Amino acid sequence: MLRYALAIVSAPLAFAASVPVTAQQSPADDINAISNHLRAMTTMTANFTQTSRNGQLLPGKLTLKQPGRIRFQYGKEANLLIVGDGKALTMIDYEVNQVQRWPIKNSPLGALLNPERDLSKYGKIIPTRNPNVLSVEVRDPKRPEYGVITMIFTKVAGAPAGLRLDGWVSLDSKNNRTSIRLSDQKFGVPVANKAFNWTDPRRKGRRGR
Repeated sequence: MLRYALAIVSAPLAFAASVPVTAQQSPADDINAISNHLRAMTTMTANFTQTSRNGQLLPGKLTLKQPGRIRFQYGKEANLLIVGDGKALTMIDYEVNQVQRWPIKNSPLGALLNPERDLSKYGKIIPTRNPNVLSVEVRDPKRPEYGVITMIFTKVAGAPAGLRLDGWVSLDSKNNRTSIRLSDQKFGVPVANKAFNWTDPRRKGRRGR
């Protein structure tokens, strides 16, 4: 099961990439709008559906708190947990009591979890048919092993800086592709730091969720 966890953080969005292109505002304006949203989005909760390249669907609950904290709480379909504590991402497969951990900056999710990152250096706007939908592809050309993430935002009044994150696609250095769709997004909700705690199954020998 850990291969699915690796795919979610390893990283243009499938449900938006097939639409035709139309004229939009300047790419620089769009990059600035997305950067403003990421800085304004202090917390978010949402339902997510992860689709792996083999078509498997895994639902769950996403909790995010800037900077750097994120939790992917999978449903009963997968005995998995992914947690970011501000510095590193930890991926736990409770089915086999396996844990992997690496710096957030080495993952495509670093673009989402570091609101101070200069997207103008790493981001490229991908045009979409809908002027209310923004798509940005983020990669570090000097670090191709970090992968690529393409995030999709919709312009929504009342959302942080007027944008709502609707999902992303991650592509790792081995071209493993995973898409995430979000729904029922809620912003600015109280989120305690303990929400990003987890139990190490190698010590406890239990699920520890």
